[in-house]
Order: sequence, then structure tokens, then C-alpha cells
Amino acid sequence: MTTATATPADIILGSLETLLPDLEAVYTDIHAHPELSTQETRTAGIAAERLRAAGFEVTTGVGKTGVVGLLRRGDGPTIMLRADMDALPVAEETGLPYASTATGTDQEGKTVPVMHACGHDMHVTWLIGAATLFGQARDSWHGTLMAVFQPAEETGTGARALVDDGLLTRFPKPEVILGQHVMKGPAGTIGWRTGVVTSAGDSFQVRLFGRGAHGSMPEASVDPVVMAAATVMRLQTIVSREVAANEAAVVTVGALQAGTKENVIPDEALLKLNVRTFDPDVRTRVLAAIERIVKAEATASGAPKPPEITPLDRYALVTNDAAATKQVVDAFRHHFPAERLREIKPAPASEDFGTFGTEWHVPSVFWFVGGTDPDQYAKAKAAGRLSELPTNHNPRFAPVLHPTLETGVETLVVAASAWLT
Repeated sequence: MTTATATPADIILGSLETLLPDLEAVYTDIHAHPELSTQETRTAGIAAERLRAAGFEVTTGVGKTGVVGLLRRGDGPTIMLRADMDALPVAEETGLPYASTATGTDQEGKTVPVMHACGHDMHVTWLIGAATLFGQARDSWHGTLMAVFQPAEETGTGARALVDDGLLTRFPKPEVILGQHVMKGPAGTIGWRTGVVTSAGDSFQVRLFGRGAHGSMPEASVDPVVMAAATVMRLQTIVSREVAANEAAVVTVGALQAGTKENVIPDEALLKLNVRTFDPDVRTRVLAAIERIVKAEATASGAPKPPEITPLDRYALVTNDAAATKQVVDAFRHHFPAERLREIKPAPASEDFGTFGTEWHVPSVFWFVGGTDPDQYAKAKAAGRLSELPTNHNPRFAPVLHPTLETGVETLVVAASAWLT
């Protein structure tokens, strides 16, 4: 293809193949050195160094560890590209030669294994790649490219931390905000949709109070283990009996902690809950039902005092703007073969990406890039065993390097180029 017929995206992506070995090295390095939420200092340093090398004006320490880069090329819109940086307290089981053996200190002061089990290392590498290519081809586009490397997506606090640290006043207002996430799916495919794209997420800690006793004398106790078990079972009826079949919600009890010895009835039990919803009214009803059930089970058990319900984190819905999504998808259709694009249903996962568009009052678009080996995915699908493939947050989750790496760079460049012409 000659430059006479090439689009701006084609020109910018012209040196991608040459850049791939370097990006692969960046990715494997970040994967092997994951960092927990708000502790992403090494990753942020790599991002800042790469942005400076590409000619960006770089601001570090935004929202503690966030990095914002600006590349200005004359008159034109400002386009924001976002990547999240943090890893999870998960012990890696991928068997990869660059697998993480790192540990870290979590928010409770405990030493935990750390792994990029959600693909944020790929997100960082994608944005580094796109920023590098835009810098190399800076004479082929006009406007301002804003690259934002965000901390603490996994705790739902990172986007808010950037906003609270002056993101909206210290940097130019973008015309559109673009982001993406690697997910289970054939590598090289791109999933998009208009409207709600990821669910709202709410997490809570519930502390149930009982009265301890010897295991041989349960009549002297108010058993918080039984109370917790009854509460867990009753919570499952919210979705099965209080949410209509044409609505959607997920209520998960991810932790139940009580006692230390088999013959000691403890004083307390702790539950940790996660809720996903796609509709504000459903969310309100589900959260009210949780509070009602938790309090009622405590009362029914004769608890000495009411339970404590403490919010842990909150993710709002991520909603793709219709006009901006059309502009992105039209650009994708021009660049990618039709079989690599698919319209998807809303994902039950949650993201704080939507905070940026909501706070800035500008449109945003978020899409997904498949990261599963295509042959492995096809075999699992044919065998009816797709559910067995590792998903995000699984200790065996690791995107296949190619074509996942180049696809994510391409999508960022093609999407941003739809405005930066």
C-alpha cells in the first residue's frame, strides 16, 4: 500500500511490525514484575520513560502513581487513551517462562502473591505501543493525544483518584475517551457494543455478631457460623426469587470467615459480598434486599447486636456513547476483516473507566480484545468446554502474545485516528 492511498492509521501503523519485538520485551518484563493497586511505581516509571522517548510531555504522580502524557500536534481535538496498571493478589500458575514470582503487601498488611491475572500488563504495553507509533508518525495527524496510565482499577479507586488530583483541571478536556480490555476470546478478535458495556459493581463486608461457647455446649451460644450459613443461602434467593427473568443481577459471597478451632463456637463471622447489576432500579432493589436479609437472619438467630454492613468498593455502569461508538466501529470495519469484529452483549465484569467520561461530560467508548489462543478456543468450543478456559482473575490466565499484542495496538491507533486526522 502506498502513502497516496493509505489512511492516517495505516501510516501510523506502518512501523508496528518493527516495534513488536520491543513491545514483547516490555510486556514480559511488566508481567514478571506485577504491582498491587496504588503501588504501581515501577510500571508507572516504565510508562513515563516510554512516553518521554516518544516526545510526550509527561506528568507523574497523578492520583499517587498515575501517569499522564500529552503529545500536541497543532490544531485539532484532544483524544484520551487510557490503560490501567495494577495487578492482583493471585499466585500465578501459567507455567510461562516469564511468570510472576512476586509478592507484595496488601491493604491489610499481609504478604500476598502478585500476578497480572487481569491483563493490565497487556493494556500498558498496548498504550506504550500506540503512543510510540503516534510519536514516530507525528507529521501524519493533527490534534492532541493524551495517554493516561491509571492506577488501582482493581479496587475501583484509581479513576476517582486521578479526578480528585485535578485531572479535569490540569489537563485539556478530551473530545472522546477511549479504552479497551483483554478478555477470554479468540486472540485478534474485537468485541464492541453500543450502550451499557460493563455492569455496575458493589462490594460489601458483613460482620455478624454471635456469642461464643464450647463446641459441646451450643445451647450456651449464638452461633455466628450457622447465622452466616443461613445468610449465604438466603442471599441466593434474591436473584432466583426477587429479580425478574428479563432482568439481570449477580450476588456472590466470595468469602466466609469464622472461627479457628473445630470445638470452639466463635463470637463473630465475616462475609464479603459482590453484586453486579445492569439497571439502576435493579441495583437499588438488590442492595435493599441484601440489607433486609442480613438484618433479618441476625434477628432470627438472636444475635446480641445488629450486623455491621460496610461498603468496600463501587463501580458504576460503563456506557458507550452511540455516536462515538459508531465512529470507532466504522474505523474498525475499514481496517479489520469483518470476521474479526463481533457485536457483544453487556459483560458482567465491572470497570471504573466510565468515571472519566461521566466527570468530564464527554463521550467514551470501551471495547474488548480477545486474548485466547485461537486454536485452543476453537477446540474448546467444539467440545462444549469454553467454560473451562481460564478467564480474567484466574491464576492460569495469560493472553497469548500474538496476535493479542499487535491487535490491541492497532485498535488504539485506528480508534484515535478516527478523530486525529
